[in-house]
Amino acid sequence: MKNLWSESEAKKIVKSNSKKGIGKELALRVYTSRLLGNNKKLVMHGGGNTSVKCKIKDYFGNSIDVLNIKGSGWDLGNIEAEGLPAVRLQELLNLLNLDKLTDEEMVNAQRMNLINQASPNPSIETLLHAFLPHKVVDHTHATAFLSLANLPDPKAILREIFGDSLVLVPYIMPGFSLAKVAAEVAESNLKAKGLLLLKHGHFTWGQSAKESYLRVIEQTNLIEKWFADRRRRANIRVKKDLK
Repeated sequence: MKNLWSESEAKKIVKSNSKKGIGKELALRVYTSRLLGNNKKLVMHGGGNTSVKCKIKDYFGNSIDVLNIKGSGWDLGNIEAEGLPAVRLQELLNLLNLDKLTDEEMVNAQRMNLINQASPNPSIETLLHAFLPHKVVDHTHATAFLSLANLPDPKAILREIFGDSLVLVPYIMPGFSLAKVAAEVAESNLKAKGLLLLKHGHFTWGQSAKESYLRVIEQTNLIEKWFADRRRRANIRVKKDLK
């Protein structure tokens, strides 16, 4: 995977979005979302989601925390700022106090806390992004990570490659329960810089869009290198056996 971050392009998108009244953090979130979305080895068609936690002013001029999260129907490859609708963050975090929440209740809670009711429905993984205690979160489906997740003992392989910087989350259907478990795993592993959710995908985070994006690239490349090393060893063994 190539690092496609460009400082000049990042500045251009910040400048163009500023003219529309869109802040730097959200503009850069749009930029790295497009970088991810246009790499078909990182996201399945229409898949993947991204977020950033920001502050905005309400009608009374008070500063409130919001989660800007990919909305349904948007493709990361050509996403605009309106494709990352803002949801009141504290109301989402309050849901952590619940023991259970149906999918219908979760969708309703997300919808009712949209800042702009004309916005698309927030991603089904909104709560997972909200509960992770990081400013920027990326969720991708790199082919290499999905291949790793299908191996007999992915946990041991993750430990071999990443030590304690990438942690495995057992398979749970997407929704409230998965969001709570993933957040608990992340908070129990403070050195972690990402998660692999079995049968689901790869999550990274950072304090900026650039930091999280670079982690996607770095971590995916480490997995690809691990597979490449094993293919090379297998080829060497085959050649020896044929002699």
